[in-house]
Amino acid sequence: MEQSAINALRAQSLSPRGHFIDGRGQAASDGATESVISPIDGKVITQIASGTPSDVDQAVACARRAFEDGRWSKTAPSARKKVLFKLADLIEQRALEISVLGVLDNGTEINMAFKAEAMSAAATFRFYGEALDKVYGEIAPTSPDVLGLIHHTPVGVVGAIVPWNFPLMIGSWKIAPALAAGNSIVLKPAESASLTLLKIAELAVEAGLPEGVFNVVTGRGSVVGEALALSMDVDIMVFTGSGTTGRRLLEYSARSNLKRCYLELGGKSPNIIFADAPDLAKAARESAAGIFRNSGQVCIAGSRLLVQEDIHEEFVAEVCRHAENYRVGDPLNLDTQIGAVHSLSELEANLEFVEKAEVEGAQLRTGGVRILGETGGYYMQPTVMTDVKAEDNLFQNEVFGPVLAVTSFKTEEDALRLANATDFGLSAGVWTSNLSRAHRMVAGIRSGIVHVNTYGGSDLTVPLGGVKQSGNGHDKSLHAMDKYFDLKTAWIKL
Repeated sequence: MEQSAINALRAQSLSPRGHFIDGRGQAASDGATESVISPIDGKVITQIASGTPSDVDQAVACARRAFEDGRWSKTAPSARKKVLFKLADLIEQRALEISVLGVLDNGTEINMAFKAEAMSAAATFRFYGEALDKVYGEIAPTSPDVLGLIHHTPVGVVGAIVPWNFPLMIGSWKIAPALAAGNSIVLKPAESASLTLLKIAELAVEAGLPEGVFNVVTGRGSVVGEALALSMDVDIMVFTGSGTTGRRLLEYSARSNLKRCYLELGGKSPNIIFADAPDLAKAARESAAGIFRNSGQVCIAGSRLLVQEDIHEEFVAEVCRHAENYRVGDPLNLDTQIGAVHSLSELEANLEFVEKAEVEGAQLRTGGVRILGETGGYYMQPTVMTDVKAEDNLFQNEVFGPVLAVTSFKTEEDALRLANATDFGLSAGVWTSNLSRAHRMVAGIRSGIVHVNTYGGSDLTVPLGGVKQSGNGHDKSLHAMDKYFDLKTAWIKL
């Protein structure tokens, strides 16, 4: 990447965007729009359609019609593969353009956006394109006079709701396997981060995806998301976001057609540093990155740092040093290491967490303030707070910002108790040279993924999902395809 190319893309004006339904853009049924505000400088950069229940109904009807007539669902797997490969190629060819568009929308630093959004999405479509013709049916071990066949059939219409922090990466984790399985999709992006997903929908048609198979309806969750989840013609819902919204989707399922809901609901992930960690300098560096990258707006962020007493002060000082040395600023500058907080409301919520933590007795070691206010953008200094107790608000609740809660522990048993002392169970990290201890911690921590002597960085070969109130959905890996298939038994008397 070159800064001049980024600057040229940034300077281009953005035209207003409508929904993407039945292969084309269109305005909301009542003509309503919403402003897209860039967290870089707090300015309006374009308008998007503000969807209505009628828009959702139209998109769902198009998706159902496309599924039933078989324009995609009955296409040979080899043909579906070619389309997904072509889409991956188009995303790679437009990767910088897509990345800049996303950064303008949500404030992620450009180096991360290029890798984790555009290039990650291309890899995801290629992964599931390659996987789709490896899904075999089964023959049951029946008596000789019966043939029992187990078929994998696409579920039908998939409703998907994705968040604003990594809309393209997380969106692709849902779109790619759903399409690979032969389904049709209606996607609702976050109203504050819709632009890249609208672009991908256009590229999908350019790649050969039939019109009506992949539809995007933009607008507010309380309107568009609710209508999608209440639809009697959506077969499953897939969602990444807050627990509050996840609960509402389960309620809407009960009120409508009992559609299956797969929910990834975030976390409050423990990152556990034992005194015998093989490389404490590396652990401090990666622990800082594990909470401060993308301004802490990462679902698996290591937001609870549990440090053994023997090394507590030394280790915290090193993490603070990294926090203070990060270059926070304009996310479209290649030298920037940490970009913007996504919105003013998120920034204010982050600062409120810090204030409440101090009232509860936590010590502010560094950060805790808004910075670069003169830009009009939403920036926060990376924040480290120590002496955080297990019952404190900062220990228990997801901040979704650059705020690290540090708690000390004495023994392995203490560490395990503290690790499991929240309602969440998405991710965790363990740093130790003791192989037996590492295995005990992996077995004992209740979370969907446990990193050992690293934090983050898992690829598409393994699933991402949580336990407890982190939800029940799994993205990534071959296992992600399971939810997009129904199992159908053929019991044949010979």
